Amino acid sequence: MKHGGGGDVNGIKDDLRDDLGDDLGLGDGRYDVVVVGGGAAGLAGALMLGRARRSVLVIDNGEPRNAPAGAMHGYLGHDGVPPARLLATGRAEVRGYGVRIASGTVVSAEPDEGGFRVTARRPGAGSPGAGTGAGGEAGTDTGRGSGSGTGSGSGTGEVLVRARRLLVTTGLADELPPVPGLAELWGRDVLHCPYCHGWEVRDLPIGVLSTGPLAVHQALLWRQWSADITLFLHTGPEPDEEAWERLAARGVRVVRGEVAGVERDGERLSGLRLGDGTVIAVRALTVASGLRARSGMLDALGLEAVPALVAGTEVGSRVPAEADGRTPVAGVWAAGNVTGVTETVSGAAAAGARAGAAINADLVALDTRLAVAARRSPFGADGERAVARVVARGAARSAAGGGGSAG
Repeated sequence: MKHGGGGDVNGIKDDLRDDLGDDLGLGDGRYDVVVVGGGAAGLAGALMLGRARRSVLVIDNGEPRNAPAGAMHGYLGHDGVPPARLLATGRAEVRGYGVRIASGTVVSAEPDEGGFRVTARRPGAGSPGAGTGAGGEAGTDTGRGSGSGTGSGSGTGEVLVRARRLLVTTGLADELPPVPGLAELWGRDVLHCPYCHGWEVRDLPIGVLSTGPLAVHQALLWRQWSADITLFLHTGPEPDEEAWERLAARGVRVVRGEVAGVERDGERLSGLRLGDGTVIAVRALTVASGLRARSGMLDALGLEAVPALVAGTEVGSRVPAEADGRTPVAGVWAAGNVTGVTETVSGAAAAGARAGAAINADLVALDTRLAVAARRSPFGADGERAVARVVARGAARSAAGGGGSAG
């Protein structure tokens, strides 16, 4: 069961669409950098690049991963701010530096004359097929184009743009355990991160749904926020003797048996129902979702996702990247949850800013190499001026030596 954002939860997607004023088929088609995904990481990278006077296009499909959440937490200066408000502020900021943001879904990226050819599908143009959405933590908006050239489209609603460099910030999709009723409460009463949601459910009865070897760690971690923690073993492994002792020492209750569904009191979680019909009261439930990188659009570049590990346990997939976002494919950077699956919003924004600065430095080095090569070339501007001077001197000597001849 995948949950990668989208829908109209908390009005976020409606807000993003209402703010949309640009289309992929309009404006310019050649950019220094195309940013795939317009969430915290993508907008932070675009901000750095826009301030560096780069022509930038951000392509986003308006399906942020954190859409179900009513507010962000743990982000200094933005604690308690709705995700849509952060995106709106970010879009306004990057737009002020000439960054263009368009609505669409990137379906592929391919090498093209030292850069990349990016194919995107306009909103409502049909299924993206094997591609992937462009908005892991994203929002949509418009800015003034600052590239050069002309975009091209097709009758299928696909648009082609070109970029010298790519910044991939597509985020990830959460794969929830297949328990009936779980997805409907995701981001409200069904949670994953204590640092994002723990304070809001402090002192409540909290359940931990075990689906893997990290469940005991989760239960002990959430114990910091509430003394009423129940670990549901569900499909996870049996704790070893040491784990049992730690759970007992911290007063964590353990319930065997698979969870068959959730119980609700109106729109809120009230308990979990086991296979035998027993209902255990909880007001919040934490699950370890599978964390899958949205990276299908990179297939044509040969950039494949690798296993994402937490404490030595595979929890999903990620795009491999260095600290500055540089990937194994030359010219491609990645930032945010697509490469760091445990990043918070603030961490994703920081990663995007680092990647934006690194891309600009890379382009500065490239532009300098090209300028030096042009200066040294006999067919460059400097070379042409030198030849012109030689020709002029030769013509002057010829005129001086032959001016007095007679027939």
